[in-house]
Amino acid sequence: MSDPKTPPPAPPVSGPGSPQDVPPLPGSQPIDPATLPQSIRDELEAPDPAAIDTASAELKDGINRCPKCGSTEIRHKPGTDLLVCLYCRNEWDGARVEEAFGLGEGLRDLRGTVVASGARDIAADAASLMSFKCTACGAEVTVNTESTMTARCHWCRHVFGVNEQIANGAVPDAVLPFHIRKDDAVARIRQFVDKRRMFALKAFKEQFTPENVVGVYLPYMIVDGNASADVAGKGEIKTREYTRGSGNDKKTYYDADIYQIERHVDFTVDDLPLESSTERGNLDTRVNTNNIINTILPFDTKNAVKWNASYLVGFTSEKRNRDVEHLRPRLEDQLLSIARAQVESSTGRYDRGVRWEQEQLDVHGTRWVSMYLPVWLYSYHQPGRNGGLLHYIAVNGRTGETMGSVPVQQWKLLTAALTVGTFIEGIVLWILAASS
Repeated sequence: MSDPKTPPPAPPVSGPGSPQDVPPLPGSQPIDPATLPQSIRDELEAPDPAAIDTASAELKDGINRCPKCGSTEIRHKPGTDLLVCLYCRNEWDGARVEEAFGLGEGLRDLRGTVVASGARDIAADAASLMSFKCTACGAEVTVNTESTMTARCHWCRHVFGVNEQIANGAVPDAVLPFHIRKDDAVARIRQFVDKRRMFALKAFKEQFTPENVVGVYLPYMIVDGNASADVAGKGEIKTREYTRGSGNDKKTYYDADIYQIERHVDFTVDDLPLESSTERGNLDTRVNTNNIINTILPFDTKNAVKWNASYLVGFTSEKRNRDVEHLRPRLEDQLLSIARAQVESSTGRYDRGVRWEQEQLDVHGTRWVSMYLPVWLYSYHQPGRNGGLLHYIAVNGRTGETMGSVPVQQWKLLTAALTVGTFIEGIVLWILAASS
């Protein structure tokens, strides 16, 4: 029999019953952060992302009613940011998301990660089907968010829209309505192709139908950031230039003073757009020309309005499938590019150039908002090896900026290059003969 005054034996160092086998208390760290590298320690000790609730409680039931007559026949008025009732012709505009939630303020004060409710992480088990109970007749209305954001009750004809921010990435925080009308987009695409028709692929010219252009809302993350960066490298100032040798052996040499350069910059970014669709973020030019969408930036995101599915009537949309953490490396690349541009003005005296060898970026705070941006998109699939190439011509739905890719006849380009080259060579020979 053991002595009651004798303390119990100490638990084993490892194995069952050891401290390592006992789960940590709620809210405590299972590992002492002080024993970890600084970068991992900062990530563990960082607070959870703060959230901005941008949900429209008044539209949660899926019905957007005219404030004047109560009709649900609501459409976007082309060329404006207004919504119009098709029954009584009443017009009204949505609240600008930046003003409603103060998104244009406090960039210098950003700390940590702030995520708007429409930009929160996508749940793997989130359903694509949304069901609504019609308040007018009691029928059940189902909307498949994979393909559409609005539906009509088959009994009483009320129009329903998915306005509840479900965790499947289909409902953003804001939408930037179309201003460019379809006929205008068709004219711009036709003009773009006409300038390149000479070298265009014959099959493309035969099948070119710009009237098939589609108005699509593309998903983006709009990011505000507060960051600082340190860059270090070497800059050269030319002190002498001279040549040695003659004829084909003649070479030019430079003497230069080399300096070690270090720069520090604090900066903020306002409304930086990042593609939040894996398909649109794929810039592999061997399979598609997605990169042309970046050439029609920027969008006037300051004018984006709170999400309302009525703006999507008559248009298509693509669902977001990338979360904040997926996009963070892309953001850091963009911020480093901005930092390099910020310090460039201070390196003008180094006339032989600057080579940055070390870079360090510190992101103090970010704010993420999910937004649909308007693009008129015309596509053409060029058959070929490995599945061919998908060409796009895109029109900015706000400014009309147009850029695209037209499949070309390679032999025509080669013939033109040889012809121009021969012509230029003839001119050069004539000048040399005349001068001699």
